[in-house]
Amino acid sequence: MNLLQDIITYVRRIIKSPSNADISDGLIIDYINRFWIMDVDARIQLFDLKTKYQFQTSPGVDQYNMPLYSSQIAPFPSTVDSQTIEKFPVYQGFLSPAYINGVQVPLQTQKNSFFNIWPNVVQNSFTNAVGDGTTGPYTINIPLAPGNSTPLINPVNAILRGHVDITGLMGVTGNQDPITGVELNLTVPTTSVYSAVYFTATNSDGSNIVVCDSGQFLTGNMNYGLLMTPGAAPRGNATLVNGGGLINTYATTQNTINYFTGVATNVYFPTAIPAGVPIGAQYYYFQTGLPRSILYYNNIITLRSPPDRQYLVELDAYLSPAAFLNTEGAIPFGYMAEYIARGAARKILSDTGDVEQFNFYEPLFQEQELRVWKRSQRQWTNDRTQTIYSQGLNMGQSGFNNIGGSSI
Repeated sequence: MNLLQDIITYVRRIIKSPSNADISDGLIIDYINRFWIMDVDARIQLFDLKTKYQFQTSPGVDQYNMPLYSSQIAPFPSTVDSQTIEKFPVYQGFLSPAYINGVQVPLQTQKNSFFNIWPNVVQNSFTNAVGDGTTGPYTINIPLAPGNSTPLINPVNAILRGHVDITGLMGVTGNQDPITGVELNLTVPTTSVYSAVYFTATNSDGSNIVVCDSGQFLTGNMNYGLLMTPGAAPRGNATLVNGGGLINTYATTQNTINYFTGVATNVYFPTAIPAGVPIGAQYYYFQTGLPRSILYYNNIITLRSPPDRQYLVELDAYLSPAAFLNTEGAIPFGYMAEYIARGAARKILSDTGDVEQFNFYEPLFQEQELRVWKRSQRQWTNDRTQTIYSQGLNMGQSGFNNIGGSSI
């Protein structure tokens, strides 16, 4: 039994197009995917698509993007019909309960609530270096950094690092997150870059001279952030150049910031800094440790405190199913086959303007959607809504501490 082929056949019956000459199988698959990926999760939340997302933290890294699917290609039935669906989120979103190393932690989606508890206070250091009338190179030391060793051994403190969100990743070749290289990737939109370290000075005309981190990291040592000159949207960020006007490749000793030592070596500014003018630094300084709270906002998971080592993060999530149903196994739930077929046919009838057929089949589509939804509702009703008189397992019982029922 090939569920995909059955769905294609059923779609053809509904739209009254039995011939591949009228509408190809490849185009029908495209409509199936559009309904499956874009419509189903927006119309109904299915228990069968509820799952768990888990990942390991990296020392000193406080922000993590929602994962993206790699590009998916439909090989059916020929190269003419082959289509590509580019990267899209693996999950529809995250929800409680959330756990870090097996202990439940609060999951918040409002920035004001999260940062009221964990404020991002900008630290200012006013004289980290002094201008000498040239663009550089300058070695800049952030004085509050602890001087950790490399490779890293359990940092106590860290400077937070810049970040590129998933919108910025979608235009980058491959599925690389975070972005690494020995050159700055200039295809990333400026609106997707959230810098966390700034080096600033004042020009002779009173204008600002600014260099900041890019959210991109050095290949071979991701504790080094690539520095850049910030620019206007959409893609105005620029690579730093040396005194001769040549674009540099990045290295541990050139145009990078070490987030664990606070040292930026051989930094070139976009314009010459007048002699005697102080070079200041702005940054977020945190004591790392075991994270105790999670913010999910703009498809980014933010942890506080920033982790000092690897920790297991687990969140409930709704899965966005993979595209291109080209095998029987690609449709995990056979009971949804007719619903998917009617949904895809509904989109085709809408696009071709066949109002009579659309209106005729709409009640039948709604009936199938209700049946699929009812399956989830039966599962949800298995759990009783808890009240003050009806508490969950091991809650309110004398001699238990509510964590796994172990005795105090």
